[in-house]
Amino acid sequence: MSDKKDPLDSATNTSTNSAWGGRFTEQTDAFVEAFTASVQFDQRMYKQDIAGSRAHAKMLNRIAVLGDEDLTAILSGLDTVEQEISEGKFDWSIAREDVHMNIEARLTDLIGDAGKRLHTGRSRNDQVATDIRLYLREQIEFINNEILRLQHGILAVAERETDTIMPGFTHLQVAQPVTFGHHVMAWFEMLNRDASRFTDCQQRMNLSPLGAAALAGTSYPIDREFTATELGFSAPTQNSLDSVSDRDFAIEFCADAAILLVHLSRMSEELVIWSSAQFDFIELPDRFCTGSSIMPQKKNPDVPELVRGKTGRVNGHLVSLLTLMKSQPLAYNKDNQEDKEPLFDTVDTVLGCLRAFADMVPAIICKHDNMYKAAKQGFSTATDLADYLVRKNLPFRDAHEVVGKAVAMGVSTGKDLSELTLADLQQFSDKIEADVFEVLTLEGSVGSRDHVGGTAPEQVKKAIARAQTELAGKT
Repeated sequence: MSDKKDPLDSATNTSTNSAWGGRFTEQTDAFVEAFTASVQFDQRMYKQDIAGSRAHAKMLNRIAVLGDEDLTAILSGLDTVEQEISEGKFDWSIAREDVHMNIEARLTDLIGDAGKRLHTGRSRNDQVATDIRLYLREQIEFINNEILRLQHGILAVAERETDTIMPGFTHLQVAQPVTFGHHVMAWFEMLNRDASRFTDCQQRMNLSPLGAAALAGTSYPIDREFTATELGFSAPTQNSLDSVSDRDFAIEFCADAAILLVHLSRMSEELVIWSSAQFDFIELPDRFCTGSSIMPQKKNPDVPELVRGKTGRVNGHLVSLLTLMKSQPLAYNKDNQEDKEPLFDTVDTVLGCLRAFADMVPAIICKHDNMYKAAKQGFSTATDLADYLVRKNLPFRDAHEVVGKAVAMGVSTGKDLSELTLADLQQFSDKIEADVFEVLTLEGSVGSRDHVGGTAPEQVKKAIARAQTELAGKT
């Protein structure tokens, strides 16, 4: 048997929770007390909880429900509590269930009855709804900053590899030549949309539930606009039932996180493939890889592999929150305690993956010769030959057939289109002339895609310049 102690076994039932002790005639079962507690994980929101309490106390003082002396004592006491927590000197208690009751109990220990007055006109239901919004609002800032750092790294690679030719793929088959700079700029665009989604989510969640109380509001003449402004919200929420019971903003955050991780996973897949011996397009620095305990030659791309794996974890958290909310009647239900662990883990996972990528991507080493040789395989300039024939007034479907026959010859002879002779090509169309070889080179192919969004090096440079200007506005 294991010697490890179950953390739920450490709970004691020496006292009834003071938040509702007056109603109950027997103590909560020790296991149930621990099972229903959330302080083990929601304590990470202590700063947000204290900020909400400060705003609420100031508002109660403004409406003359809380005296000046009590307000001074509460604000001073909250400062002390925050300092104790930040310095690791705070005694968190499972018996007090959550971050809210732990802070309130310690505040009351410090300042007496004034601490008991703080909860006037509010409920833990609107407290936690406020705390989560404040917490996510801040975390989105951190996430977008990491996306920004990764985007800067991508631009550095794109600038360095603007002219680096590689095969572009569809169905993982060689399709047309592109530049590596153009390829990584596709990553940039994905991340641009990801950052935009998080910003939209942040704006939508930036409404204050504080004052909704348990579910119906409060009979006190509270000033919800004041507390909303104090906490940096754009406005108060407009329905007390909805304010305390919905977690759609958390679901939206997890959906945005899942999309971001899917993007990072796709990038990871490419890095894993490209760094394999079969492709050998890139090398990742040793600090982002590990070796094998049995095969001394191995260099495993563990960072992108792990990011690829963590995508499933974040996708699972999204499904968890969707399932959590799907059958809940209004208003608050204890089910909602289960929103925090998947939400918090999503935040931690996203930030970790972004930080790893932001450090790794600028350090990618391209193997230019291998990329170039691979681009010459698979008849990647076949479409260029078809376009050439169309410019010679051959209908595209007819041109498609001509090129198909030329490719068949290339397959049978083991030659690329550019290696066939003019006489070989003219067997299939008399419209083919000596200038055809200008479009059959890899350089000619990528250079001809000279339009917005195209892979031509000049267009990649313009895309980088636009991106740099855009990022400068976000810094």
